[in-house]
Amino acid sequence: MAKASNFLQSTLLPSSSPTLRNLRTPSPTISFPASSRQPRPGTINCSVSTGETTTKRAAEDLPDNISWGCEIDSVENATSLQRWLSDSGLPPQKMAIDRVDVGERGLVASQNLRKGEKLLFVPPSLVISADSVWTNGEAGEVMKRYDVPDWPLLATYLISEASLQKGSRWFNYISALPRQPYSLLYWTRTELDMYLEASQIRERAIERITNVVGTYEDLRSRIFSKHPHLFPKEVFNDETFKWSFGILFSRLVRLPSMDGRFALVPWADMLNHNCEVETYLDYDKSSKGVVFTADRPYQPGEQVFISYGNKSNGELLLSYGFVPREGTNPSDSVELALSLRKNDKCYKEKLDALKKHGLSTPQCFPVRITGWPLELMAYAYLVVSPPDMINSFEEMAKAASNKSSTNKDLKYPELEEEALQFILDSCETSISKYSRFLKESGSMDLDITSPKQLNRKAFLKQLAVDLSTSERRILYRAQYILRRRLRDIRSGELKALRLFSGIRNFFKQ
Repeated sequence: MAKASNFLQSTLLPSSSPTLRNLRTPSPTISFPASSRQPRPGTINCSVSTGETTTKRAAEDLPDNISWGCEIDSVENATSLQRWLSDSGLPPQKMAIDRVDVGERGLVASQNLRKGEKLLFVPPSLVISADSVWTNGEAGEVMKRYDVPDWPLLATYLISEASLQKGSRWFNYISALPRQPYSLLYWTRTELDMYLEASQIRERAIERITNVVGTYEDLRSRIFSKHPHLFPKEVFNDETFKWSFGILFSRLVRLPSMDGRFALVPWADMLNHNCEVETYLDYDKSSKGVVFTADRPYQPGEQVFISYGNKSNGELLLSYGFVPREGTNPSDSVELALSLRKNDKCYKEKLDALKKHGLSTPQCFPVRITGWPLELMAYAYLVVSPPDMINSFEEMAKAASNKSSTNKDLKYPELEEEALQFILDSCETSISKYSRFLKESGSMDLDITSPKQLNRKAFLKQLAVDLSTSERRILYRAQYILRRRLRDIRSGELKALRLFSGIRNFFKQ
């Protein structure tokens, strides 16, 4: 489930913890990024499951260090979950869990569903949030005494409840969760470097992995090591935290009508994603349950979808582990990195202006098929501006910052051509990286020693190829637009020059 991901706090623990200060996540709309699943390496569709991010085959190729959860296509565990939820207060449902073409398992309509009809009605008592009661009450009291923020608190809560097996109220829910949430958290550094070398998502994946590890290390040193009887290392370790954060990235949602609370919503997180769907989960005060509204009618047996948010293909891969088919995601974008020129005489002044407004060099901006943000153009103006415009540096840097809500649409006609050329050069440099990777991917040595490794690496390579293809497509479009704009500018300048020459020759006569 994905909307919450966007809102992952930059500080997961109190501000006294520098390690966690920069733990950022993707942005959401469904309320959270997630690790999703994929039908088959050869046919990667736009509609995918909330938390089951990969094919069963690829999941089986990964190390299994988690003793709870299930295979991503286990309908039996999910059916047991539905029975438990029904016994625990979930109203009768108009959907049932089943194996599906998109997402391995999902919710399908068990009767006719009308457009505009509200579905689910999961009561708050069946929702997991930071306020949920710990089965191990002493461990919960310790975590709250340290004032641990929601994300690491929930990650620790999940592990604590999972380790208790049937002793936890949430046993049936945790048993239905994937043992292997297949986000980029599970890619090795070598795999990230090899397969995502052209995409900026590689940097975000490395940052996320580093932050998750840093979060665990901070919790271990500040809390777990002081209470080993409550948080034994054989249960609370880097592997189990990778699992719990993988679950959060793929399933946690932000519920606006519950004061923006982050929550895991059992049963609702069996819904898969479809790029064409625009309906999200939220708390309905009138029915006192978490619901979504069907944005189209469904026939019995049809899979029912929600949206994980307006996420790019890269963000979907980062959190959910799948890449929609090229051209099927209207929210797709690619991050274009722009940098100051090291030989710029005003490099220091420009860098200081950027830092003042929370920017850096290089700085990434999203480019879509439909265009790019005003902030990108402002950054380009700053890069190409001459020394005699030093008084405008801060204005440009401010406009390039998304923290500024005014005066973003700066106009510097005298710089426009050079700024557009700079963006085009950056765009073409990025295109060349994608093209080189795609060309080399056909003969890439997978360095395998077993059939299982071959399955996994071939699957990851296919994901990377699909991502690179979709991101390069957007850059090609940007390249076309930039070349046309520059041609028009230069054509206009040539006409003006010819007109001026004609007038001058007229007066010479």
